[in-house]
Formats: sequence, C-alpha cells, structure tokens
Amino acid sequence: MASKTAIVFAGGGSLGAVQVGMLRALVEASVHFDLVVGASVGAINGAYFAARPDAAGVEALAGFWRGLSKTDIFPLSWLDTCRGLIKRRGYLLQPAALNRLLGQALPIHRIEDAVLPLYIVTTNLLSGAETVLSSGEIGQALLASAAIPLVFPSVQIADQFLIDGGVASNTPIATAVALGAAKVVVIPTGVSCDLKQPPRGLVALALHTVNLMSMRQLVSDIEHFRTLTSLHIVPPLCPVDVSVFNFDQTESLLQRAYEQTLRWLDRGGLERTKVPGALTIHSHDHAHEH
Repeated sequence: MASKTAIVFAGGGSLGAVQVGMLRALVEASVHFDLVVGASVGAINGAYFAARPDAAGVEALAGFWRGLSKTDIFPLSWLDTCRGLIKRRGYLLQPAALNRLLGQALPIHRIEDAVLPLYIVTTNLLSGAETVLSSGEIGQALLASAAIPLVFPSVQIADQFLIDGGVASNTPIATAVALGAAKVVVIPTGVSCDLKQPPRGLVALALHTVNLMSMRQLVSDIEHFRTLTSLHIVPPLCPVDVSVFNFDQTESLLQRAYEQTLRWLDRGGLERTKVPGALTIHSHDHAHEH
C-alpha cells in the first residue's frame, strides 16, 4: 500500500488567513495530499481545501477570507450577552452568524462529499476526549470544532456535546498518525507574538489564551511524533502584531505567508522536521532593540 500524506490544519482565529497563503504555495509546488485533518478555524480551512483541493479552490478560500469581518463571526450584542448572563446559559455569543456564513461559503454539505477524505477534530465536553468526525452534516461539525469555550455554545451531535477541537488537541497530529499517515505536513496559524498589550474584551482574550495554549500543545506534539512519523511543519509568520480577533490584516497575512512558504519549500522544508523558531516561546523586546 502506498504511504499516505496528511495535511493538518491547526486553529488560531483570524490568523487562519495565514494558512490560506501557505496552501497557495503548497498547491503551486504540486505537493500532493491524501487526507485532511483540521481543528477549530483550521477545520474550516481544511474542509474548504478537502472539497476543492486545487488552485481555484484555494483562490476561492482566499476570497472568502478577504470578505470576513469581525462581526461576521463574533456579532457582539450587549442585549444578547446580558440576556445570556441572566439565563446562565454558559456562553457569550450566538453561533448563528458563523453558521450562516459557513452555509453560504462551503462548497459541500456533508463531510463525506469532500474530494479528499476529511477529518474534523472536536472535543467531547464531558470527557475531554478528542472526537473525530468523518461523516455527517459539515456545518454542525465545523461549528462544534470552532466552539471556543465560554464564547460559543457546545454543539450536540448524536448523543455527544462537542466543543473546540483545540481544547483536546489544537493540532491533531495524533489523528493523522492514527489514520495511517506516513507523512504529515502541519500548517499552524502561529501566535500573536508582537502585541504591545493584551487584547481587550472577553472574547478577544479568550481567543488569545486558547491560541497560546494550542501552540504550546503543538510544540509538545511535534516533539512526541517526530520520531514516529515523517513530520514537517510549515513555519508560521513572525513577528505578528495582529491579534487572533483582528480581521483587518487578512491580505497582508495571506501574502506574507505565501512568500515565506515558497522560500521554505525552496530551501527543502519538506525534508526537514524541526520545530520552527516562531513556535518556540520568544518575545520581541522593543525597548532593547538596536
């Protein structure tokens, strides 16, 4: 049996735009993938790519990202939030806007309709177990995978209450390995490593915190799996001075990621397995820069 190559999409809010730039470079370089695994916003990008795994599909996904604004996904309403607090409902935002957006944007309706086998990673809210969805209605699966704790409600699928895939494993390398991938290419979103102050507001802070946790998890996953499979991590951008809640810099993120990934491929990135420096804990100390 031929060895399979998986592409794994990590989560990371508005930094998901970075993945589209990375994808464009990988598709241009004719890198072949046999299956797609994604968590959180990475599951949305992964689902789109699995449905249309070619240059035209990536361009359409870029168009989707260029049209996104914060209110498309996080429609903050004081009235609704206050009502939610009074009712003790356990989340800040209704997922209706995101659900509508996905319905309009996605080229398929069921996970099994994807051209490439697609695996959407969620977390079981009761047990904390990673729960992988590979069939069923795609919109609900993606809402579950992107249901950031306390921000969005959990999604019930069959008898399970599911939340953000990032809680169990933001970069589902383990899922790709369990599915028999001999080669795994990870496209992370990276972290907002060059912010001058913490993001303001509950939702922004929740996203930022989950993203920091996820990228720490990614590094430990890479260390664990690099001896078990052929693992290649496309380096995320650094420095990044845009928060995971800010959708105003999509074009810049797309372009920078595209150019950087082309350089990485030229330098033999798909033969190397090291942890990119941008993923290790670091800071940009402006006070001491010369």
